[in-house]
Amino acid sequence: MTYVDQDQSWVAHALCAEQEPDNLFVQGSTQRQVRMMCMQCPVRIECLADALQSEANFGVWGGLTERERRAILRHYSDVTNWLEWIRTSSDPLAQEIRTAEVPRVLSHVRSASVVR
Repeated sequence: MTYVDQDQSWVAHALCAEQEPDNLFVQGSTQRQVRMMCMQCPVRIECLADALQSEANFGVWGGLTERERRAILRHYSDVTNWLEWIRTSSDPLAQEIRTAEVPRVLSHVRSASVVR
């Protein structure tokens, strides 16, 4: 069974809470602008964990694009609690996600696949 956090109170603290939803579901170079807002957000980790937990297919969530989130979900298919994994895992990708920099998800997933 997959863990789902029922407490969604973090949403009110998101920098994008006052944005038009369409501004967050963008393509191409506009995603960079949204990602930069996400990297400043105090609830970025909760947002990303929620998007991974619910397998959100579209938009930028927690600073990651749908392509990056799909790669994470494929590569870490055994994770059942994304919030816990992001906050506590010693995995290099989890550690990088915890920083205020845009993580290099695809690089991590590719290099980890070679090691496995």
